[in-house]
Amino acid sequence: MENDQMISPTDIITGIVYIDGELAMLTLTPDGELRSTENGLRQSLSMKKDVLGFVVQGKRIRVKAVVEKDEGICCGRFSGDFVRKDLVFEPLIDQNGWCYSLRQYLDSLGRPKRLLVFVNPFGGKKSAREIFVKEVKPLFDDADVQLEIQETKYQLHAKEIVKSMDVSNYDGIVCVSGDGVLVEVVNGLLERTDWRNALKLPIGMVPAGTGNGMIKSLLDTVGLRCCANSATISIIRGHKRSVDVATIAQGNTKFFSVLMLAWGLIADIDIESEKFRWMGSARIDFYALQRILCLRQYNGRIIFLPAPGFESYGQPASCGLYKEPTVSDKALGYQGPDTKLEDLGWREINGPFVTVWLHNVPWGAENTLTAPAAKFSDGFLDLIVLKNCPKLVLLSLMRQLSSGTHVESPYIAYLKVKAFVLEPGSLIDEPGKEGIIDSDGEVLARGKRTYNCDKKALMSYEKLQVTVDQGLATLFSPEY
Repeated sequence: MENDQMISPTDIITGIVYIDGELAMLTLTPDGELRSTENGLRQSLSMKKDVLGFVVQGKRIRVKAVVEKDEGICCGRFSGDFVRKDLVFEPLIDQNGWCYSLRQYLDSLGRPKRLLVFVNPFGGKKSAREIFVKEVKPLFDDADVQLEIQETKYQLHAKEIVKSMDVSNYDGIVCVSGDGVLVEVVNGLLERTDWRNALKLPIGMVPAGTGNGMIKSLLDTVGLRCCANSATISIIRGHKRSVDVATIAQGNTKFFSVLMLAWGLIADIDIESEKFRWMGSARIDFYALQRILCLRQYNGRIIFLPAPGFESYGQPASCGLYKEPTVSDKALGYQGPDTKLEDLGWREINGPFVTVWLHNVPWGAENTLTAPAAKFSDGFLDLIVLKNCPKLVLLSLMRQLSSGTHVESPYIAYLKVKAFVLEPGSLIDEPGKEGIIDSDGEVLARGKRTYNCDKKALMSYEKLQVTVDQGLATLFSPEY
């Protein structure tokens, strides 16, 4: 036997097995490599990276694995960045020993074993149920993950559930949806009395909605496509990362954001295009063209605390933030970051504005790289400000959103901020008409004579403030 095929005394388990009817040497090493040597050829699977789980089939053991498409000899192809590469072997002796060793190693990886799964059947193309059944659940079954499945029946249903659930029953929460259910889950966890402990529960995203900005940002960071199988495999592997949470406050009213806040053109397109929902995703492009041809500009003012290196934007300003009530007067739950910002170097930019966009992660949607320099947990929000701009230039900028090159335009101010205050105003051409403030795809405030202005909103179309708490929430993430 060659030296490199000799049994190492530190191997977890090794032995002669049958693979495809041929005798082979199979070894599980301490670093998690499952190596087989057959007819002088060596192949391996990584327990950490490739293996989902295993199942006993009579005398055989089937190790269920996936590899990225450019790796190895693959079979059982399915959509996404990964393909199946199961290893089926029959030990000559000690099948129980192999099962014990494989189980012990997988358990040592700290992967999630019990998940609460929200499936939103109403989002996007209404395909979440089918995506879950055909693409998501089979992978979780292969990894022997226990699932409790909740289909959301109405808006804020997921928020209601997570506010009262026993977090000790789960190793994480999964949202098979767009970004809306994620936002509901984060807000529900933060409104709990035990929010500090509840936020340790990681949240996973499987794209099944219209925007899918958060999971696109997570997968794109490591070069994976935004698809259900890549997202599910990332959850199974159990890697985590923290993400900043922004607190949007107006008096005692608060909303916790993980994605974005928009006012002006972007908010108008996002919300007003709902009247064309029958067009599918094309409604955004169709209505964007309408809004650019009949361009609106809004009076108003923004005040911000710039991150280091961005102090040259705007003019000096003074800013008084909303003061938190005393502890005895506070409602239960998270109240926002406990930071003193009043006496720092605030700056301001006055209108009129075409749009103001505040972003927490790079991608606003699968085809919209809003803030290419955004980081998940740097403690800052990326601010994009567009004032007066020729319509032809603006059309070009909208096309550049897919590549993120819009931020290089001299018409756009792109900077990072620690805190932000918005004082929204009316249209410059129609003083009796105001705008819409949109956060994470939901309307925070509707001004006078706006689309569906008779509908109740969480906040008034008045001054609001945004502060950010670094790395407050936890997400399932690809390894980075």
